[in-house]
Amino acid sequence: MGRQPGPPATLDAFMSDAAPRWVRVGGGLESVADHQRHGPADPEFPPPGGPWEALLLNGRLVGWAERGGLRVARQSAELGERLAQEHRDYLLGRLGHKLRSSVLALQESARQAAFGRPEMLEGLFEQAQEVGRRAAGLETAAVEPKDGARGVVLGAVLNLALPAAARNVPPDAAVVGSEPLLVEAFSRARDWLLGDSLNVTAQPLGGWWKVSLTTVGARKPLPVPELGEPLVRLIVDTQLDGWLDASRSDGADLYLPAYRAR
Repeated sequence: MGRQPGPPATLDAFMSDAAPRWVRVGGGLESVADHQRHGPADPEFPPPGGPWEALLLNGRLVGWAERGGLRVARQSAELGERLAQEHRDYLLGRLGHKLRSSVLALQESARQAAFGRPEMLEGLFEQAQEVGRRAAGLETAAVEPKDGARGVVLGAVLNLALPAAARNVPPDAAVVGSEPLLVEAFSRARDWLLGDSLNVTAQPLGGWWKVSLTTVGARKPLPVPELGEPLVRLIVDTQLDGWLDASRSDGADLYLPAYRAR
């Protein structure tokens, strides 16, 4: 028998290695080879394919591979952090570009209104509102969360973020996270998914609460698509350590870490 090759010594070599593996990015998983998504990241929910060996680092699942080991686990954790940062940087770049475009449009409208085009004044307020919306989205993506994670009753969050939604949520449903971030996530999801109305259900799934948002009626597209699914994904996956499943045509499922009272 020949000597079996060990894990790659560098992260770049680890990424280029042909051996299939998945790494944890926030609260979900991403395949190194083709960047497919799977979630939530949980030892009870291995990704498709395999057989896989769970990669654990200090008790936390950081990925799956055909062969485990401490070195592979460390490299997987480092790669997951790099991918999360790359996703965030890309979204920041897109949101920054959209904000600059709206600011330039507002400036041009104001210039024309000041030099003989008073009819342009009618649109200035809405343009200013759009600048504010885009700036708020950019701030949400850029600012590092300051509030620590704690147990939060899901119903209280939904009362603030989705007061008009029809709900079927157990009263004991509680998740681990920052309450302001949870409110932001559900508020952004509402704006992204909203049609005529929105239905919300929640059910426990292992160590998670699966919160399903279902749209009733035709959805209204956002003027800036990046303020929809991409921003919600950043908040849920990266900032709340959860996982967003947007594969349904009539809504989305948010997997949030369950809070267990001691």
